[in-house]
Amino acid sequence: MPALSLVALVSLVSTVFAKQLDTYPPQQQHRHWAQICSGNAINKIRGCDRYGCGYFGADRHGGKGKHGKHGKHGKHMGVDVICADGATVYAPFSGQLSGPIRFFHNGNAIDDGVQISGSGYCVKLVCIHPIRYHGQIRRGQQLGRMLPMQRVFPGIISHIHVENCDHSDPTPLLTPDSPPFPQQDTHWATVCSGNPTNELRGCDRYGCGYYGAPRRNGKGKHTGVDVICADGATVYAPFSGELSGPIKFFHNGNTIDDGVQLRGSGFCVKLICIHPIRYNGRISKGQILGKMLPMQRVFPGITSHIHIENCDHSDPTSNLERGKGQRV
Repeated sequence: MPALSLVALVSLVSTVFAKQLDTYPPQQQHRHWAQICSGNAINKIRGCDRYGCGYFGADRHGGKGKHGKHGKHGKHMGVDVICADGATVYAPFSGQLSGPIRFFHNGNAIDDGVQISGSGYCVKLVCIHPIRYHGQIRRGQQLGRMLPMQRVFPGIISHIHVENCDHSDPTPLLTPDSPPFPQQDTHWATVCSGNPTNELRGCDRYGCGYYGAPRRNGKGKHTGVDVICADGATVYAPFSGELSGPIKFFHNGNTIDDGVQLRGSGFCVKLICIHPIRYNGRISKGQILGKMLPMQRVFPGITSHIHIENCDHSDPTSNLERGKGQRV
């Protein structure tokens, strides 16, 4: 068999490569989808709460007592990616939008969504309001925002329902190729001057500061943690992100009823009982965020502290340990 000429060889290789691109588009180089919700860099899936569980195939008992995302056999046909109400939602891959998707068919506050087809995938994202229902969108581009799930299911772990069009399990695709750069340091910076290790408040006559501590005479649970901070002390940003606020926790106008939300670097957190230097704009990890308010005026004898609460109500304790992200 005669040897191919250089020109013929180049032509053959180009033809084969072009066919491979047709079969495996460039987007398929991403074997895992992009981050879907701001504040959830690893596409963490909802666990279990009183409304049910968020993993693929979770029992839905025909929808009785659950929120209706079930198949013909009473099984969860998608996965629930944790997402705080109002958070920004991103496209998991590049493709074509179509919709709207009405999952509940009852017009409630979260009955909206959109389908994306492309890059070898087809998925429905439900309980979000997309910026548009048609047209092209690129992987990682802003897709819309999370709808107010707490209005419909109070106390649920707010989430986006993600369902493959063929009802296969999307779980393996939701794990990012690698965590984003800021996540390489999962420990937050020192939050309050004078407390370099982010030591948590113990127990005093007003209660305890650990996550899940009893509240309202045992009828409720502490959904955040209390980081010790002297009245008037300087407060620092635990991570880099975008500020929003004000946050009014007590809703009574007392001297400590102020705070701010910080979202970015794969996190979303509310810091309460502080007065921030501003309520909007970017801030860097370790930068001055504000000052501790006079808690002793409101609760004499309490261990003064900043209340820190993750937007999804998960436990922030492990992120606060040692405060090693930056010395202050």
